Amino acid sequence: MRRSLIALAVASGFLGFGAATASAAEGVALPHQEWSFQGLFGTYDRAAVRRGFQVYKEVCAGCHALSLVRYRNLEAIGFSEDEVKAIAAEATVMDGPGDDGEMFERPGRPSDAFVAPFPNDNAAKAANGGALPPELSLMTKARVGGPDYVHAILTGYHEPPADIEMQPGLNYNAYFPGHQIAMPAPLAEDAVEYADGTPATVEQMAHDVTTFLAWAAEPELETRKQTGVKVLLFLIVFTGLLYATKRRVWAKVH
Repeated sequence: MRRSLIALAVASGFLGFGAATASAAEGVALPHQEWSFQGLFGTYDRAAVRRGFQVYKEVCAGCHALSLVRYRNLEAIGFSEDEVKAIAAEATVMDGPGDDGEMFERPGRPSDAFVAPFPNDNAAKAANGGALPPELSLMTKARVGGPDYVHAILTGYHEPPADIEMQPGLNYNAYFPGHQIAMPAPLAEDAVEYADGTPATVEQMAHDVTTFLAWAAEPELETRKQTGVKVLLFLIVFTGLLYATKRRVWAKVH
């Protein structure tokens, strides 16, 4: 229920990205990307998800929350228990009240949700020129085009055409509704230094962080697909048994 409500809120809010109808409403075709997690047997590319987490942590986390993900969930993408503890400990969590009735700060724990960059929406708006950076936990589910849309927005920043008059403080984006977006281009060449040595191009970082956000939105995807395949195999075998039983029962009638 909580995820459904947040999805509705995200879909109706400002993404630094835009309205839920996205570019599709304006007839702008989104470039189709190949995603490892698509299709009946698709799975998450763990290396891409880990790189995407690095991009989120170093580039996106300063403005965008990911409150439906807990640090311990990172073990599912290949981080060890000790690594998760170290990542969580880098965050400062407001906790309490303590025995004295006062709130207090403490290092994050694996059981904590990702710490939001701002204490409340008003603080987030004040730091971003009045625009509210959206929560990203369900972003690939909340936009028409899903991961293709997120990737397109991240790579769609260009110099505006001569016939477009830009409003003050906005940036041109080929795939954003109206093509004028408050969020500056978040990615630049070599904005991060990947631990695995992968060249950090804008295209690579956009693909990786989109893969990470797709995992954040649906971490159970692989389990769901595996269950679906098992159910299909069971139904095929069960149908064969039913047919054989029917033939046996009605054999003497014919």
